[in-house]
Amino acid sequence: MIFHPVCIAGTGSYVPERVLTNAELATRVDTSEEWILTRTGIRERRIAAADETTSHMATHAARRALEQAGLTAAELELIIVATITPDTPTPATACYIQQNLGATRAVAFDISAACSGFLYAMKIAKRLIASGAFKNAIIIGAEKLSSVTNWDDRSTCVLFGDGAGAAVLRIAEPGEGSIIATEMGTDGTLTHLLQIPGGGTACPITAANVNEQLGTLRMLGKEVFKHAVNRMKEAAEKVIARAGLKAEDIACVIPHQANLRIIDAIADRLAVPNDRVFINLDKYGNTSAAAIAIALDEANRNGAFKRGDNIVLVVFGAGLTWAAAAIRW
Repeated sequence: MIFHPVCIAGTGSYVPERVLTNAELATRVDTSEEWILTRTGIRERRIAAADETTSHMATHAARRALEQAGLTAAELELIIVATITPDTPTPATACYIQQNLGATRAVAFDISAACSGFLYAMKIAKRLIASGAFKNAIIIGAEKLSSVTNWDDRSTCVLFGDGAGAAVLRIAEPGEGSIIATEMGTDGTLTHLLQIPGGGTACPITAANVNEQLGTLRMLGKEVFKHAVNRMKEAAEKVIARAGLKAEDIACVIPHQANLRIIDAIADRLAVPNDRVFINLDKYGNTSAAAIAIALDEANRNGAFKRGDNIVLVVFGAGLTWAAAAIRW
């Protein structure tokens, strides 16, 4: 079987207008602007309006990515959406996006891998395109985490925000860059470290437990931090080695935007200077599957790298899951 090289032809992102600052949060829970900033690196985050769904944000991001790629919705063949905050349990959020775009030819489905979802989607789409099953795809990370945040829990409510990011993948033309190497992993023995315990078949939300906030995010932060740094380092090192790269060959590292301390630790362990690490955590907080997708689009549009440059994406999330990708732009 012949495998085709696959490139990223366009990126796009969308964040809601509403800005929630640390100062405002400090009036809601027992915290301070300084406490949040020094421990997380977050200054503000975006919060979706009541009528602004995950598919709504994802559709905006997808349209921008398609426009940059020079691809019409009618030409689109595959839509993969990474989210833990779907519009509805079924059908998939990807189906709503297909409808919104008018992408009538596209196969559409969701995946759930939390913060790692966008790079999981990238690996899946790359493989399907490389094998010839599809000519192109759009992968989207989109979350409305404000809908699953416990706004009385100061340890988590300061961390999360809403938004969406997208990338168009297609068969690369001669001379174009490509997705060189991908890696992903899971450790299901650590599901308890970061989860939404209620709302599924194991613990349905009922009249008896509706006030227990079981449908909101819960996290054991210190344990998550330790595993995040180790797993992200390992995943990044694997794709860098498979791509035949060294630290000095990498123009830009885009890590998951969860905590500045994690980002600094990853940069240090990969021996990549801080000025080659892209960060927008301060503006948006952790948007789970959307975080690295939004960061990729902003880095692309802001000139953090150029055609021919090598970039590395690396993520970590609930599951526990992790993933990385090495890309020649």
